[in-house]
This record gives sequence, C-alpha cells and structure tokens, in this order.
Amino acid sequence: MSAGALGAAAHIGGVTLQVGSLVRSLAFYRDLLGFTEFGRHEGGVSLGVPGGTRPLVTLVERAGAKPVPPNRRLGLFHFAILLPSRADLAGALAHLHSHGVPLGMSDHLVSEALYLSDPDGLGIEIYADRPRASWTKHGDELDMATEPLDVGGLMREPGVSEWRGMPTGTTIGHMHLHVGDIPVAERFYSDVIGFDVVVRRYPGALFLSAGGYHHHLGTNTWARDATAPASDEAQLLHWELVVKDRAEVQAIGERIRSSGGAILDDGAGAIIARDPFGTAVRIVGENSSGAASGADEPRTHHRLSTQGWTQLG
Repeated sequence: MSAGALGAAAHIGGVTLQVGSLVRSLAFYRDLLGFTEFGRHEGGVSLGVPGGTRPLVTLVERAGAKPVPPNRRLGLFHFAILLPSRADLAGALAHLHSHGVPLGMSDHLVSEALYLSDPDGLGIEIYADRPRASWTKHGDELDMATEPLDVGGLMREPGVSEWRGMPTGTTIGHMHLHVGDIPVAERFYSDVIGFDVVVRRYPGALFLSAGGYHHHLGTNTWARDATAPASDEAQLLHWELVVKDRAEVQAIGERIRSSGGAILDDGAGAIIARDPFGTAVRIVGENSSGAASGADEPRTHHRLSTQGWTQLG
C-alpha cells in the first residue's frame, strides 16, 4: 500500500455514456435491464435503482454516434453492474436469455459474471460476488481466473425469482479499461490516484482496488491497434470514483498536480482528470453535493511525457 493509498471507503459511483440514440438506449437500459429513470436533462437521462441516491448510468445522446469498434478503442472494456446476491444473478440470466440477448459467462473465483454489449457496442458485465471469506491468495495476490460458469448450479440457487428490474442495492462494482501500456496505467492509477494493485499475474492485465476488494478497476492491453474514441463515436465519457470526503478528493488532486497533471474542478466538490490514454475519471466525496454529474464532459485531457503529465487543452 502506497503512502497515498485510497481509503477503504472508496468505490465506483456511476458511468456517463455517449450513445447514438437515447430512445434505443432507454429501451435497453431501462426497459430491458430494468434500471429506474431518475431524471432528464438536456440531451440525456440518468438511471439508477430503487432506493439509490446516486445515478449509476447516465446516457448522453449524440444523435447518430457510430457504434464502438470491438476491441479497437482505448477506454471502456466494460463497466460492471454488481447485483446484491447470487439469486439476483440467476434471475438476470433467465431474464436476458428469455429475451435472446447474446451472453458471455465466466466464473472468476471471486465472483460469477455475465457479459453483454449495449446497442452501441459498449461493454457490460453483470455479476455477483462470492463471499469475501472464500477468496484465496497466491502470495500477495488474489486468486482470480476465467473459468466456465456453472449455469446449472447458478439456476438452482435458492431464492431465484422472476426478474423485476435492477434490485435495490445494485451498484457499479468495478470498471475495466483498455489502456495502451500497463506500467503507465499503474503509475497513474496506483501511484497517483492511490489504488492498491491486487493482481499482476493475469496476462496483459492489471487489477487494482481499495479496501481489499477483488478489484474496483481492471486495465488491459487487449485492444488491437487501439486509439482513443473519436468525438462522433459511442463511448465512455467518464466514470466516477467516490471517496470518503472532500479532503480525500483534494489530496488526490494534489497528487495529480504534483505528477505534472491538470485537473478540472467541476464546481460540485469534485475533480475530473484524464488518464494517460484519454479516459476521464470524476472523483467526488461521498457526502459532497456533487452526487452525479449528468452530461458534464471533461474539457481537458492528458498524455504522459518524459517530463510527466502534460495538459493538451
């Protein structure tokens, strides 16, 4: 753990996505997946779950935005929707299968997961954690793998019921990003932002977390010939990291500045920065007034030079 490590309370807040058709995306996220509409703003809609105080998915329309070329863009690999229980995951699987949604399925030892894409090709994981007491380690690293999902066992889980939308207690559990270089990603997300590295052994990937979680953030170099998304493509506009309070936000901001980076204060007790590959993260305190940022798109981005972080404007 580094001197600037994130506090144990750190977690993922929500994601803001640029989509090509708001009508089409609402049919997917609200009507099919079962998110609850929280509110509308110019050009977009925020979605969450019953009882939630923070939007989990904010959709921003850019009419006619091009779909994501599979595994060809830096930025979003997938965002991961964490359900409260294994029975909820079984219900989601039955629901999505009944609607003919193409799915990938994996057992990651620490969790069980479904994989799918939205209408714009943006990647999504829906998962449930195994009890933390069952997680094992190999030396200092958590044991994580990609093995076949025991679908039969999942569907026999006690308490499975008909899917009635995203249940209370659903969160965004983690983010997984395409990056251009693992050591550069580690310097930003671990040394500067403050995540702890939890898994290095996974080929082409690095997993990081706060508070001993299996991972709040995955990074990988699996995208072929990857470039940053063009402005007219569907994409992740930013993801949200929620920390304990405004003091921790300010401490992270100072680490970013000390590394030569630039940040944008969005005026709601939050800061926004881009990683070396152009992906934006919004960092906000748990009790800050800036619970979610709607359609705000960061106006600065950064690259890693031999002198450190350089603002490109």
